[in-house]
Amino acid sequence: MQVTDKLTKALTEAKYLNADNVSRYRCIMRIFFENYEKLRYWLYQEDVYEQMVRDPFFADYKMEQCQQDLAMLVEWKNLNTIQDTRRVSSIEEFKNKKFRYQMSEYSVEIERLVVRLENLFIEGASLEPTLLERIRTEIARFPQMAKEDTNRVYTWWTDLNNDFERLNQNYKDYMRDLNSVKAEEMMHTKQFLVFKDRLVEYLRSFIKGLQRNVGVIEEDLRGLDPLVRQQVFEKIVQYELSIPRMDVEISREKLEAKVQGRFRSICDWFVPTGGEENEAGKLFDTTNEIIRRITRYAAQLSERNAMGANRREEYRKVAELFLKCKDVQQAHRMSAMVFGLERPYHLKGDLVRETDSMNQGVYEEPPYAVTLKPRVRNYREKSRRSAIRESAQEKQRTRLQLIEEQKRDQKKLRELEKDGRIDFASLPVIDAHIREILLKWISDAMEDPLGTSMTEDGRRFQLDMTRRKERCVVHCEDGNFTMPRLALVFQEEA
Repeated sequence: MQVTDKLTKALTEAKYLNADNVSRYRCIMRIFFENYEKLRYWLYQEDVYEQMVRDPFFADYKMEQCQQDLAMLVEWKNLNTIQDTRRVSSIEEFKNKKFRYQMSEYSVEIERLVVRLENLFIEGASLEPTLLERIRTEIARFPQMAKEDTNRVYTWWTDLNNDFERLNQNYKDYMRDLNSVKAEEMMHTKQFLVFKDRLVEYLRSFIKGLQRNVGVIEEDLRGLDPLVRQQVFEKIVQYELSIPRMDVEISREKLEAKVQGRFRSICDWFVPTGGEENEAGKLFDTTNEIIRRITRYAAQLSERNAMGANRREEYRKVAELFLKCKDVQQAHRMSAMVFGLERPYHLKGDLVRETDSMNQGVYEEPPYAVTLKPRVRNYREKSRRSAIRESAQEKQRTRLQLIEEQKRDQKKLRELEKDGRIDFASLPVIDAHIREILLKWISDAMEDPLGTSMTEDGRRFQLDMTRRKERCVVHCEDGNFTMPRLALVFQEEA
């Protein structure tokens, strides 16, 4: 990736797609785009307003709103504007500035993209073996193009690039659809068996087209004379330079880089380089993998349907056998034969025997429970449901305990005060909880610019750091630690 100014700047032309009044902005831009397709590039404010109010959705649309919307689109560079002076008959009309509006180049491409997105699921993607054959024919004409004039060379080059872009884009979109979640879910349904054969045949025909054309195209590209290729590229660049463009400066270097880049993309698609597989080979492997997956899913569905049909026949036969039983005892024996185990299974496990006696029988041993889980991917253990417990009394009891603990802590801290001060150098042995409270007070005071803070019960204090260069040892029940000699000075309560 090469970072440029165009890549890093904000694309203000796309703001109208998500603005507050997006319904009005998008409809206005669609009006301009439809007229652009009809080669009507300039529109007046009255033309836009007239087409907007034709729809009942904009029955309450005002001319002032239309003017504001057009001004906003001009500000976002979606529309270019020019003052129309042809119909001015007075100075007053000239001051009113009657404008004509035209879509900008960015807006045209954005609307084309939006129209394509709107029809994305209607158009769809496909695999076209005929594109490969056309590309093969066009690449084979490479030496011939070195002798043709620039017009025919440019037409041939444009057709080649259009076919290549269409092939590259269509196969990626089609493979994306086949690997989507929706396709995965559909492959597990019975409806999938209806068109499975058509889909496999479609993919296999495309693979045959790959095998038939890719090798020939690779040989043509490898055997291409560099001098012939350079002559063709030169004619393409000359034609590009001969096209008159408004407000656009195109250098020869950029055109040459663009042509060579497109040719390199074609080569990378068909010719493996640097020991890496080409794009055609990756497509071949991906298509074969999809065919194998489709066949596997279809076989599983067929087996599942056949199993269901066989089971129904078996159940019908068993029911007939039970109806022929003379009495309940014979039905019991029939039940043991049908539903019982013909051959018992022996399960092995980590059994802890109570005795090592070899005379202990199997039925005298305690049973060993084995939990069996189904071998399916979507199996989940059932969660146990529990009712919501009423915990108001427990909360009240916990609250009272916390209040008692706070009172005990406040009592211990009050005992550490001497004349409204807690001097860390003269503290007795304290427990870990009291130490955490004192260190938290020091931390809170040090975060304040004035060195003051407030305790949990609302008492304000100030941290005395006048003797912080001295060291003192604080003795605790779980050990001792050395710290600067600090003191907490409590202010008198009002």
